[in-house]
Amino acid sequence: MSPKGGVHVLPARGECVEAFQWLAQEVEQANGEALLMWVERFEGLSDAHLIELFQGARRKEYESLGARAAGLEKSLRVKAPRTARAEAKARDLLARLRREHGEIARTDFFGAPAGIHAAAALARVEQALAPAPTADPRIPPAAVAAYRDKRWVTRPHPHVDRLACAWLIRRFINPRAQIRYSTTAAPEEVAFDMRGATFGHRGSLCTFETMLKAFGLDDPGLRAIAEIVHEIDLRDGRYVRLEGPGVDAILKGWQVLPDAEREVHGLALFDGLHAALSQSPRTTSGRRRSAR
Repeated sequence: MSPKGGVHVLPARGECVEAFQWLAQEVEQANGEALLMWVERFEGLSDAHLIELFQGARRKEYESLGARAAGLEKSLRVKAPRTARAEAKARDLLARLRREHGEIARTDFFGAPAGIHAAAALARVEQALAPAPTADPRIPPAAVAAYRDKRWVTRPHPHVDRLACAWLIRRFINPRAQIRYSTTAAPEEVAFDMRGATFGHRGSLCTFETMLKAFGLDDPGLRAIAEIVHEIDLRDGRYVRLEGPGVDAILKGWQVLPDAEREVHGLALFDGLHAALSQSPRTTSGRRRSAR
């Protein structure tokens, strides 16, 4: 039997197989017929040729996006002063282009080279929209060993910054750390993200960023999480992360939970983010809006 109608091909990856299974179910529910096959090879088509076909499909989409980004960049390079309305409109368009880039990248299974050029065009737009650089404050270094046996305290009802800091403490400083939620700190406790805290907001940095700098913690996953936390917590337009709105929505859904339960869920959330953002060969990160 030869298949009739359209034939669609995806790489043999778990998420792709699952997508095909759902699609086949929808077709069958609509009284159609769907055949899901695992193919070792196509006669007359090498793996290299198939990869070229995938990249070619994404290339057209990336080139279209890159052209629109180039047009926006050109309009921003005009020397005449920009009005607040024009700048807001440009930022909205950039955000839409970023989301579109993320959607294309989601099905760019083999990393089409055109994606790099499109990302570079978006980065240039962000640079054109960047505010004047501001120097981040000097953060005194802190030794992990000196804080390994400390008790910690922060404000109740933790949201993104405090939950991320709690995760950082438990994953990189002391897995069995005692973390208390209160408006006041005892003399022997290390306070974070609260008035008079040892670790808090410094200049344009949120507390999570301050702790990363203080303890010298740095890897791609941590940097990406820092951008997400910064954007949700400060909303200053410094970063554009496609993960941000989803993470923010999840955290808002936990507002009815007790503090300890929020922390448990937060640990799992940031564990997953760190694993995914550390392993991904390409990220959906926006470039920095100001020098760091």
